[in-house]
Amino acid sequence: MKNQDLKVRRIVVKSSAFGLLLVGIPNILYARDIYGFDLENKDKTPIHDRYPAIRLEVASDIVGLSHFNLERLKEIVDPRPELAKASWDWGFGDWESAIAAASHTGRKDIVEYLVAKGAVPTIFTYAMLGAYEAVKTMIDSYPGIQKNFGPHGISLLHHAKLALTTQGVDTAKAQQLIDYLEKTGNADGRQYLPMEEMEKAKYVGNYKYGDGKEDGFTIKLNMKKLISLGKIGKSGGALYRKSDNEFTYNGAPSVMINFRIENSKVISMTVNEPGLILTAQKI
Repeated sequence: MKNQDLKVRRIVVKSSAFGLLLVGIPNILYARDIYGFDLENKDKTPIHDRYPAIRLEVASDIVGLSHFNLERLKEIVDPRPELAKASWDWGFGDWESAIAAASHTGRKDIVEYLVAKGAVPTIFTYAMLGAYEAVKTMIDSYPGIQKNFGPHGISLLHHAKLALTTQGVDTAKAQQLIDYLEKTGNADGRQYLPMEEMEKAKYVGNYKYGDGKEDGFTIKLNMKKLISLGKIGKSGGALYRKSDNEFTYNGAPSVMINFRIENSKVISMTVNEPGLILTAQKI
């Protein structure tokens, strides 16, 4: 497609609805070759590399929009309902589906729309809806499932507490569910070591592991004042402290991030995941 035919507009998301979101939402792309769905290819647009699979950026945008923008979501999903099932990896296997995004942000309206288009609710969805009977039945059927956490390491109990402030939810049922989950003793996710605000500051900065422009990471504070890791210059997922200078990324069980300290200063960080050990120097 010629450059003049491609009209792309980027939106920088600034919304209090992201208070619970631990990762940065990418810029949402508005491009005719992505969303036009020209089935007859009248404009002779080149077929993309992953065809007939859906473009990756479409999946990313669907999940991003499912956190907060029902109207724009409808514009994209109405002509292709199968997109209601889209999922995206925010990094290190932090998979999130569209319905999971709507669930952990308390967007009952978006959940209802996605379900109507074919998405399948999860235990986290039912928890956000305060559906005591449904969640209890799932736990009775699979004892221990309450320990599992959703995208970004968000716990089942956290989703249930959202029900108290979600419009259209029976708060009595929601409180019954919360009381039930609290009694299990393990529905609040993994517990990590706390950090003082001043201590977080020493990790903040850019880290490089190669000569390429994007060969690196940025450590900064996210909206919840947790240190987070993203591609260099970008936002990313939260780092949770497991021990001194040792962190996990959004609760990913197989990913460990260690920081090397010399003279009380951070020198480098090392990412350990299956099949890869990557060290980046602080710059």
